[in-house]
Amino acid sequence: MSFTEYHLRTIIKCKQHGLHPHTVQAQAQAHAKENHRLAIEQRAKTMENQTPALPSFNTTTLFISTLQMIDIGYPSTPFNICLFLFILAVLLIFVAGCTPPGRRKTNPVLLPPGPKPWQLIGNLPEMLKNRPVFRWIHKLMEEMKREILCIRIGNVHIVAVSSPELGRGFLKKQDAVFSSRPKTMASDLTSSGYLSTALVPLGEQWKKMRRVVTSEVLSRARHCWMHDKRVEEADHLVRYVFNQCAKGVSGLDLVNVCVAAQHYCMNVIRKMILGRRFFGEGMEDGGPGDEEEEHVEALFTILGNEESYGFNEEACLINVRIRQGRDREKEANDLLDVLIRLKDADGGPLLSEDEIKAQIVNVYNTLPKLGVNQFLSYSQELMIATVYNPSNAIEWALAEMLNRPDTFQQATEEHDGVVGKDRWVQESDISQLNYVKACAWEAFRLHPIALFNVPHVSVSHTTVAGCFIPKGSHVLLSRPGLGRNPKVWDEPLKFKPERHLKDGSKVVLAEPDLRMLSFSIGRRGCIGVNLGSTMTTMLLARLLQGFTWSMPPNVESIELIESVGDLFLATHSLALGRPRLAPSLYPDAQT
Repeated sequence: MSFTEYHLRTIIKCKQHGLHPHTVQAQAQAHAKENHRLAIEQRAKTMENQTPALPSFNTTTLFISTLQMIDIGYPSTPFNICLFLFILAVLLIFVAGCTPPGRRKTNPVLLPPGPKPWQLIGNLPEMLKNRPVFRWIHKLMEEMKREILCIRIGNVHIVAVSSPELGRGFLKKQDAVFSSRPKTMASDLTSSGYLSTALVPLGEQWKKMRRVVTSEVLSRARHCWMHDKRVEEADHLVRYVFNQCAKGVSGLDLVNVCVAAQHYCMNVIRKMILGRRFFGEGMEDGGPGDEEEEHVEALFTILGNEESYGFNEEACLINVRIRQGRDREKEANDLLDVLIRLKDADGGPLLSEDEIKAQIVNVYNTLPKLGVNQFLSYSQELMIATVYNPSNAIEWALAEMLNRPDTFQQATEEHDGVVGKDRWVQESDISQLNYVKACAWEAFRLHPIALFNVPHVSVSHTTVAGCFIPKGSHVLLSRPGLGRNPKVWDEPLKFKPERHLKDGSKVVLAEPDLRMLSFSIGRRGCIGVNLGSTMTTMLLARLLQGFTWSMPPNVESIELIESVGDLFLATHSLALGRPRLAPSLYPDAQT
């Protein structure tokens, strides 16, 4: 029997047999002193050859102190019992907060620098005071002149990194240590209970779904199989923008570049997965209908939230298709057919209905978001989807190019030299469109859609760049911090596509050295790099080849201002578009 249990039983017997409570209190104090003496001796033995550690607390001593705070001579009223339990709970939480994982033993290596945390709650008060949190984190790093920062929320350490060298230390040198994901409410919801790929912690489910995605959904063979569907949507993009231009006087009208870009990306994904462009009928000019706009908005608000209309519509279609596919065999026509037809070794369905639904959401999110995890929920909390990453980059690229007309001229000359004016640019031309790709890549660098990458969680204690990283730490690489790092980039805040063309080599939308972060690297890097880069380049190439762009009337320059709470343009860019190729290449308006 433990001393504490013995002590409590003695008190109860005292009250039952009418003994004086001060006798019990004296016994408790004597036992407390003896226990305290033994604890000191034990600590002296264990700390003999170690660096002095932070003060620790003996649970038994704290428990006895709690008993002594209550007058045991009082009757056992509900109030006294509740008071006792409350104080006990507070002390137990205090002990847990004072001895976080990784700090129970003294470690001579220090944590990364950061603001001093409060007991129990860490830096939560500062986060609540400084919104949006991601701007506060970057401001702290600038003020402290550090490229690595540690803040604490509860007993979880959040490590932010803005240096390519440090980033490689986490994601290349120690990729195996930082390959897991955190378990949060947001990731649980968006992955339908950790059934997809991007947000799933290391384990058998992640291995299974990654194997399915890499071999069946986003493989090179599947990419080629879906080529015609992507080309069809590129043609629809031209028709939609052409109709927008034709609405105004003299064939000119303002085009909302953001809407056009998102419309194209969303249609590509819907066509690839569901085999259809719209949920409803769409608009006469080829634009999205109310259902499509609501669907995009629902995905943007929270992907995987089944209470939103957009996903309910999609889930309904998926349910019908699963039943049809399981009832009878048919030739695969889209990615949903591919997932339904997968079989295990026994000939049964490889994926459950829930896994198929979760994976469909994950394909929408080929570049999973969470620029910040749940603990940094005041900054960007949404998924970086294939819809938003390319469309955001191209909207920023066109806005920057409007302020630099010479970039339009160079892009036009490249198009005319590689493709000519008698046909539309195709995916087979992308390898030769270096300047166009440089414009897109520069937009990714200067204007990333997410503030941070998806969090990486350390599966064990480790050291990076001389800093101790405890097990369970959440590591966030700052996309603006990497892409705008003055130690890496000359004039980092200027839009200069030519910086990517200096050595004369082909421009590839990838950065293995982490000088910027778009598709990430390592075993948790984006699986859909090929799809994402193809969609981005084709979107910009068609817009630049097919139309001449200029500023709206009475506008001298485009205001390149970020929103306060994220990295999107504060005001969506509107531009005047004019068809620049032969009329016979454009589809008829309003068809």
